[in-house]
Amino acid sequence: MAEPHIAQKSPLPIEVEAGKDYWWCACGQSKNQPFCDGSHKGSEFVPVKWTAEANGRKFFCACKHTKNAPLCDGGHKAL
Repeated sequence: MAEPHIAQKSPLPIEVEAGKDYWWCACGQSKNQPFCDGSHKGSEFVPVKWTAEANGRKFFCACKHTKNAPLCDGGHKAL
């Protein structure tokens, strides 16, 4: 499996809306981080759909190495 591009080594805080779907960029190439803009096309990567359960701030992974996709699990600290 190919390694994703590291967009940045810190999470991105995003205000989310309950019930709304978000498409997290898994390849790291999107210009709309942390969300997909279609840059993965032609690769083995696919975006990850995530639905917010409640309004509030969530920290989305930007290093693309989280084991809790799409949210940050601190994995960037080991990169």
